Amino acid sequence: MIEQRSADDRRKTSAALDEARLRQQAIGVRLRQMFDEVVNEPVPDEFLAILRDADKRSSGSK
Repeated sequence: MIEQRSADDRRKTSAALDEARLRQQAIGVRLRQMFDEVVNEPVPDEFLAILRDADKRSSGSK
């Protein structure tokens, strides 16, 4: 026998899915904002010095 769900059950399920989609969308928006903030941060001078030293060593060894 095929079980039929009531209209109320279908509405609850649909509302729960809509809420889950909205939460997922909000998480995605916030993650993109955070990523953009990190990408736009300046590179620390100490890290740039390390990269310069590494470039000098790799070009000097060839």
